[in-house]
This record gives sequence, C-alpha cells and structure tokens, in this order.
Amino acid sequence: MNIYLLAITFCLVFLFITVELIRRQKLQEQYAILWLTLGFFMGMFSLFPSMLNQISRLMRIYYAPSLLFLVGLLFSLVFIMHLTIVISKLHRKLTRLVQEVALLQERVGKKESE
Repeated sequence: MNIYLLAITFCLVFLFITVELIRRQKLQEQYAILWLTLGFFMGMFSLFPSMLNQISRLMRIYYAPSLLFLVGLLFSLVFIMHLTIVISKLHRKLTRLVQEVALLQERVGKKESE
C-alpha cells in the first residue's frame, strides 16, 4: 500500500471522527476548529507531498518529514499552553464557587438555628 494513500485515509478518518465528535457535542467548536485545521493541513501534505518539499526547502530544512515533526511539536505546545490557561481559569472559578456555596450554607445554617 502506498504511504500517501495510507496518510490520506488516516486524514479522512481523523476528519470524520472530529466532525462526529462535534455532532455528538462531545467536542466544543473552539477546539474543533484547531483539530479540523490540523486534519486539513495533514490532508494537503498527503495529497501534495511536493508542497511539503518546497516549504522545507524554503525554510532550509533538508529532510522534509522533519518539518512535519516540527509543526506537530509546535502545534502540541501551543495547544497544551491553551489548555493550561483554560484549566487555570476554571480552577479559579471553581474556587470562587466553592467559597460562595460555603458562605451560603453558613447563612442558611444560622437562619435555621434561630
């Protein structure tokens, strides 16, 4: 089996799974855009491998597949940073919510004891 045919098949399956996760509301749209973009670019490089060679030559990267690893690594790092920011915001909101619930429970407990 040709490696490019395998890569195209993988990209189509990846895009199908992403769309299915969006449809079932298991993946939010803001994250889905990132994954769909990644799938699109993987598909473009699979359909037109000469494009990858041209871009790598422009960047003076002598082994074209290493450009894919570089892009994948950078994508992963940016995505991890984004998720870390989201988790930090959610943690602050959760802490605030727990504090508010504790204060409300204390008020209700005082009113019941009166």
